[in-house]
Amino acid sequence: MGTEPEEESADRDTIAAQAAHLETVMPAIAQRLFTVAPTHPLADMPIAQLRVCSLLLTLENPTMSQVADELHISVSAVTQIADRLEKAGMVERVPASEANGEHDRRARHLRLTEKGFSLLRSRRHFRQSGARRALAHLTSEERGRLLESLETLLQASRMSAADTEDVFDEKLTSPG
Repeated sequence: MGTEPEEESADRDTIAAQAAHLETVMPAIAQRLFTVAPTHPLADMPIAQLRVCSLLLTLENPTMSQVADELHISVSAVTQIADRLEKAGMVERVPASEANGEHDRRARHLRLTEKGFSLLRSRRHFRQSGARRALAHLTSEERGRLLESLETLLQASRMSAADTEDVFDEKLTSPG
């Protein structure tokens, strides 16, 4: 019978191998299911701009600082991204009074333009179609297990967010 430290070490090794496999599989799944056609207008949009636009689909007229907080980036980065998106006709800045009736003249909110909304909606439809086609190859039971497992993984990833920062800090400060 193995000792506890040996079992813990074997478990760590198993988890490390599974993490390496997951790191390979998840991007491949995402690429196969969710990459839009090269001819789609959003195909070449930088990921940072897509993240802001996608967030604007879910939040109603957020301020620049709300976008920064949600995406864990600086307000100046959001400003630069918004400048590019505004130039492309994807978003518009609106005063607080127009966005939600506030009277703070300094506050600026972001919202998708009709063009931006339409393109993001088309992207979402394409991505969901890809997922539907793949899911159609699974049984109902397999789909249920898959979605339950993905939800469990998502919850675990949220719980480990602080651990990730610790590991990153260790890598930066360790001598090797």
